[in-house]
Amino acid sequence: MKIKKAVITAAGLHQQHLPLQTLVSPTGKTKTIAGFLLDEIFANGIDAAAIIIAPGTEGDFSSAVADHLEKVTFIEQSQPLGYGHAVLCAKEFTGNDPFLLMMNDHLYLSFAERSCLGQLLAVTEQADGPVSAVQPTHESKLPFYGTIGGSPVGGHHGLYEVSNILEKPTPTVAEQELIVPGLRSGNYLCLFGMHVLTPRVMKHLEKAFSGDGNLPLTPSLAATARSEKYLACEIEGLRFNIEEPYGLLRAQLGMALSGKGRDEVMGAMIELIAATRR
Repeated sequence: MKIKKAVITAAGLHQQHLPLQTLVSPTGKTKTIAGFLLDEIFANGIDAAAIIIAPGTEGDFSSAVADHLEKVTFIEQSQPLGYGHAVLCAKEFTGNDPFLLMMNDHLYLSFAERSCLGQLLAVTEQADGPVSAVQPTHESKLPFYGTIGGSPVGGHHGLYEVSNILEKPTPTVAEQELIVPGLRSGNYLCLFGMHVLTPRVMKHLEKAFSGDGNLPLTPSLAATARSEKYLACEIEGLRFNIEEPYGLLRAQLGMALSGKGRDEVMGAMIELIAATRR
C-alpha cells in the first residue's frame, strides 16, 4: 500500500498543549513537537495531514505548524469522547484510503538508516492490510502501552502477524493472552505510537461508538485483527513519550546526543551532575 494521508490526534484534555512544546533538533533548529511530526510525515512522501484538535486551539496549532499549513487540515473534536472518537473524526478526511495514524505525544529517534516512520512505511508498501509499529518492552512498562499478541512471520525478522491487542494489560493478563514466541522472558510487543490503518478500522469505530462516553481505539484495532490480516513491525529506534515525567527532557537529550553537538552536551551533563551531586 502507498500511504498519502496522515492523521495526528492532538485533542486530549491533558495532551492538547504537548504538540506546541518546542525542542532543539539534532541540527540545532528549534521546532514544535507538531513541527517535528509533520517534517517526518512529509519527508516520507505523504501528501496531506489532518490534525485532530480541541475547539478553540486552531490558532495555536496554525502558528506551531506554519511551515506546513498548505498541507494540513484541522479537524475539531467537539467533545472529549476518547482516542477512538478522535480518530473517527477524521473519517471524511481519510475516506476510502489507508492512512497513517500518529500520536501527538511521541517523538522518535532511529537506530537504522531509515527513520522510524520510514521503517514502518517500508513494510507497509509490501502489505495489503494494517500495520502497527511495535517494540519489545519490559513488563514493568505495560501500564503505559497497548500490547499485541501474535506470531512471527517466517523469513521476515521483526515482523509479526497480530492475533490480539489489549490496552495497558497487567503482567498476568499479558502472560496469559499476549505471549509472542521468540521474545525474551518478561518482554512483550508494545505499540510504538504509529500505525498504518485501513478504512475497516473506521467501520469498527463507527459500530462501537454509542454517541456518548469514551470511545477507545484499541478494541477496534483488535476487531480489525480478527477480520483481516494485521501485521506488526518491530522498529529499530527509541520512542520518547513526552507526556511521561521528564519525557520532554528525555526527548531533548536524545535529540541533542544524536546531533553534531553531542560532545558539548555530554560535557555540560557531566558538569551539571558534578555540581548537583549531594
